[in-house]
Amino acid sequence: MEGKAKTLPVHERFHSWQGEGVHLGRSAFFVRLFGCPVHCPWCDSAGTWHPDYVPKNVERFTADQLADEASKSGAKFAVITGGEPTIHDLSDLTTALKERGIGRHIETCGGFPIRGDFDWITLSPKWQKLPLMDNLPLASEFKLIVEDAESIGKWISTIGSSFSEGRPVWLHPEWSQHGNAEVLETITRCVKERGDPYRAGYQVHKLYRADLLDPNSRESAPLGGDESKGY
Repeated sequence: MEGKAKTLPVHERFHSWQGEGVHLGRSAFFVRLFGCPVHCPWCDSAGTWHPDYVPKNVERFTADQLADEASKSGAKFAVITGGEPTIHDLSDLTTALKERGIGRHIETCGGFPIRGDFDWITLSPKWQKLPLMDNLPLASEFKLIVEDAESIGKWISTIGSSFSEGRPVWLHPEWSQHGNAEVLETITRCVKERGDPYRAGYQVHKLYRADLLDPNSRESAPLGGDESKGY
């Protein structure tokens, strides 16, 4: 007798476009998995872990169900995100996506082993859970969250030896600071002074509210679950 098919806890899954990084502007199917032990104080997906904003229902889907939805969307690739997606074994999901000819992208802090076959890895390191050394060479691109004027220098000191031309290092203002002139000027100075591989980044999809056009997406929780920081 065959065992019950494995399922993954899904916070939301929706068709939109990639709002960040090298694949900016491309049609993409997003699978945002539930659960994260990292708990960044400015997290823009706090509904995946914050006790005050966890939804009443967290649906579970098999790898085939998610891959079928991704295929029906018409998107050429799926982005597996979270929360922190690598706390889950993603091998079955990447296999199912590959069988359907769909690209397999992931965004991770890099702090846990990556289980699955991905053709694009965005590694966005977090101070609350530093990336594993074995994961740094796997990154296709890096995304640094710039919280203040010192953030970039601290990341360069910590993992900068992994930054090299050919693998972009995106500098994103932490969202509650996206209007902070000092943070934005720090990013601009870094790009002008250091050049490649550093690039100024932004969460462009938020300007369009693109994700919310899909009925399967959820309304955002406050950043880090703190209403004073906004959304």
